[in-house]
Amino acid sequence: MRTTTRSSRRVAVVGVSLSDCGRVDEATPYALHAQAARRALADSGLDRSLIDGLASAGLGTLAPVEVAEYLGLRPRWVDSTAVGGATWEVMAAHAADAIAAGHANAVLLVYGSTARADIRARRRTGNLSFGARGPLQFEVPYGHTLIAKYAMAARRHMHEYGTTLEQLAEVAVRTRANAALNPEAMFREPITVDDVLDGPMIADPFTKLHCCIRSDGGCAVLLVAEEYVRDCRKAPVWILGTGEHVSHTTMSEWEDFTVSPAAVSGRLAFERAGVRPSDIDLAEIYDAFTYMTLVTLEDLGFCAKGEGGAFVQEKDRLPVNTDGGGLSACHPGMRGLFLLVEAVRQLRGEAPGLQVRRPDGSLPELAVASGTGGWFCSSGTVVLGRS
Repeated sequence: MRTTTRSSRRVAVVGVSLSDCGRVDEATPYALHAQAARRALADSGLDRSLIDGLASAGLGTLAPVEVAEYLGLRPRWVDSTAVGGATWEVMAAHAADAIAAGHANAVLLVYGSTARADIRARRRTGNLSFGARGPLQFEVPYGHTLIAKYAMAARRHMHEYGTTLEQLAEVAVRTRANAALNPEAMFREPITVDDVLDGPMIADPFTKLHCCIRSDGGCAVLLVAEEYVRDCRKAPVWILGTGEHVSHTTMSEWEDFTVSPAAVSGRLAFERAGVRPSDIDLAEIYDAFTYMTLVTLEDLGFCAKGEGGAFVQEKDRLPVNTDGGGLSACHPGMRGLFLLVEAVRQLRGEAPGLQVRRPDGSLPELAVASGTGGWFCSSGTVVLGRS
């Protein structure tokens, strides 16, 4: 294995893949991890012996130790950061730093979940509990669920800026339109704003179609140091800049419900990449609920605070969640890694559905993936580019 002790190396994504996704009744989460990892490695064209770093979360008692053993890997660099849906963007940042510093040469980020199949088989219930210890003890007795926290934040944005239910519904409609073009998406039937508004209420103002789907699935992303790129099967996609931020866990400590932690992680990622939001060709944004897309677009700087509602209604706005997102394509739990996979596919010109093109017909040059964790508790943002 080649090694280096150089203090700064460029870092590229050279392999991405999904496992089987959607309705996967017969696989285990470990099997989905392995399937995604094998496919990403094949996508890269590299040998598995090169992998000396592993990042994984959400499975087992000692993640990523158990996942490493299942995959037959013995990594010398590991990360098990767990900050909800933003985990994978934060892990990508950590992996890129480790590779740049010479602490690892090739890091595999891998995830798999059978959240949907487990419920169907009655291995778990549909409720997600984060427990009632620590700071959460002051909220849990009042039935303040995860979705209720997002819903309350959405209501505050509506109160402060006049954001409408129709504007929030437009996020779901546009995302479903993208999913309709993606053969890998779980739900592809077109929907209308009225369909969203007329659905069963889940947590005011969110009806069913304001909320992400529940699916099975996994994916993997392989990052390597620049000197290995020449051995890869496909052109690299470079990590240009990253940022991470945590803000709160109890709602009483959240200073402004209309500002997500992406306001910090996004600014850091763009500054470190040396680009501006206006330079970005497409955005992959965590969308467990429609409000997340709208407010993250504001906080990343694609429009001013309070203008997200009008922005998502614009006909020729920035392409967002091009695969159909968590609202329609797949959402097996912590979806952040799927954002990176879709961003890389777009930059390569390999999107299975909607392929973004620049005005001159060329492939996109820059993409941003921004994950959100908990109930706007954490954020990780990654800027990726073809050069």
